[in-house]
Amino acid sequence: MVDYTEGAGYQYHIHLKEGDVGRYVILPGDPGRCEKIAAYFDDARQVAYNREYNTYTGYLEGEKVSVVSTGIGGASASIAIEELHKIGADTFIRVGTCGGMQLDVVGGDLIVVNGAVRAEGTSKEYAPIEYPAVSTFEVTQALKESAKELGFRHHVGVVQCKDAFYGQHEPETKPVFYELQNKWEAWKRCGCLGSEMESSTLFIVGQWLRARTGAIMLTVANQERAKAGLDNPQAHDTDSAIKVTVEAIRKLIAEDKKNTK
Repeated sequence: MVDYTEGAGYQYHIHLKEGDVGRYVILPGDPGRCEKIAAYFDDARQVAYNREYNTYTGYLEGEKVSVVSTGIGGASASIAIEELHKIGADTFIRVGTCGGMQLDVVGGDLIVVNGAVRAEGTSKEYAPIEYPAVSTFEVTQALKESAKELGFRHHVGVVQCKDAFYGQHEPETKPVFYELQNKWEAWKRCGCLGSEMESSTLFIVGQWLRARTGAIMLTVANQERAKAGLDNPQAHDTDSAIKVTVEAIRKLIAEDKKNTK
């Protein structure tokens, strides 16, 4: 039986040690998506599965890469990022889903995230609220270029991150409905493209750790289009976002190799 106690060499929550993961890590929320993502790697194998943290490691362009699920929300995501960084990971790309907020963001569209509204609690335990949650430019650029090259309809911009899923979808039922609804309207007026639950934590923790971060979302649907009486298609297959992420990592690997010569 493996000893996961403190001092045994394994990270407590993710059950991983140095050498188990590559420096490049894809972070979905859903543990069930890990095997699907790992199918794009060479020689992929599952190396750990504890709690919400399902891990596969393989290779892209000869470099070790991994996929680790983070569960739902910033709290569990921050644990994964910190523990992965301690064992050698330094480049993190979140791939997940979101709800659209602007009327031109349609179900099936991809959103390459360059910044996030910190409407969640976890990042506030890392940085003052005035500090911005922004992605790493080179990672965002690689995602943008890959989405364009692969021909997927996409947007680049800011998303809103929150803790309560039903605070977004049923705000009128909550005691603080007045705050939820007013803030939602503010985020829309400011140009937020979509709403999700992890990117702001990823960016803030990554900035503190001096790690590279990026995020790409599949838009599942858009409640604002539904409210406006517009067509509101739904999409649930994250394969387009996964393909873009894998291609972006290939670009980062190539650039990193060039810079180390």
